[in-house]
Amino acid sequence: MIRKHTEKDIDQIINIWYDASTLAHPFLKSTFVEKVKKDMREIYIPNSETWIFEEHNTAIGFISMLGNEIGGLFVLPNHHSKGIGTQLVNFANTIHNELEVEVFEKNRIGRSFYDKYGFKMIKQFTHTESHNEVLRLRFKP
Repeated sequence: MIRKHTEKDIDQIINIWYDASTLAHPFLKSTFVEKVKKDMREIYIPNSETWIFEEHNTAIGFISMLGNEIGGLFVLPNHHSKGIGTQLVNFANTIHNELEVEVFEKNRIGRSFYDKYGFKMIKQFTHTESHNEVLRLRFKP
């Protein structure tokens, strides 16, 4: 089931992000990861529209939207390749007729998912804080 997050979901969201992000972003420095973890709670989640994918009353994935941009899409690693990310993006696509996302070039998991879904690169740039290359992708059905 997909539902809008509530304040009580924040800890689960942070845990999902941390577990999935650690797997997808082994190239990021721990100081950067800890900063983002703090910002998730204080900045990113409060300023986005976030929906939870819940199974048996437990959050196992989420998508955070900033307008038509996917600010975050994360699923617990032991639930990867079960269609949860696709369901979350399909849900966001019912609200927005065009989606955009930024993904680290070295994030093989994320890039593979977005490629399979049909996102196309529109630009590439260097992420200032982490000094990693980022791809900006767009999906138009």
